[in-house]
Amino acid sequence: MVRKSSVLHWLGSWSLLCAVWAFAGSTTAAAADAYDAAVVHAGRSDADLKRDPLDHPAEILRFASIKPGMQVADVLAGDGYYSELASYVVGPKGKVLMINNAAFDHWGEPALDARLKSNRMPNVEHETLDLNHLNLAAASLDAVFLIKVYHDLYWLDPKGLDSEGLWPKIDAGSVLDQLVRALKPRGVLLVVDHSAKAGSGNTTASTLHRIEESYAVKDFESRGLKVAAKSDVFKRPEDSREQISYKGPALGKTDRFVLLFRKPG
Repeated sequence: MVRKSSVLHWLGSWSLLCAVWAFAGSTTAAAADAYDAAVVHAGRSDADLKRDPLDHPAEILRFASIKPGMQVADVLAGDGYYSELASYVVGPKGKVLMINNAAFDHWGEPALDARLKSNRMPNVEHETLDLNHLNLAAASLDAVFLIKVYHDLYWLDPKGLDSEGLWPKIDAGSVLDQLVRALKPRGVLLVVDHSAKAGSGNTTASTLHRIEESYAVKDFESRGLKVAAKSDVFKRPEDSREQISYKGPALGKTDRFVLLFRKPG
């Protein structure tokens, strides 16, 4: 014979367990929705919306675990595509530093001006800097983005400037040291870049605007960061890795690696 008190106790425990599951599920859904909501946020440009299917921004921001209240630096942000998206996720208590040098400001126009117009992103601060002197406070950032620009730190021109006279010589090691120093303990650094052939290291950064994934791992691990996660969202095995990444037949079709590094706590 089953006692009534035992049945009531079982029913109460089951109800409590269901409530816990429901709460956990709603919390997970809410976290995921924040990234999706950023992508469908009102006011985003038609150009950004066309770019979304190629860049999978919600998935990338979710992969980097960007959260409300975070301090994020989007380095060589160009026209600010990711800066705007991150601003919606970090919210009013967070901040996004949109960092460019003069060349990236120039290449980001006119979309950059339109994005910054009328202070439409009050939690975004745009700075035009010499990358060799970032002036970032130590342990001030929760996250750093280097999205399809890490290779540009190794871009070299025999004359020291690009054809438009905009590209200065960059001390890549110094820039990376500054970024790692600026990360808080347990802070993350996201790298997305165009894959170069195995064994090429950084040697095709100038010619093809590509860099080798294993080179990136060594570069950041030598500065104390650890690989926290990898993603294959942009894997394209059919890419020969022999074409210039940002124009022509390879545009939007490159094999890209995605690495998330974490600073030890």
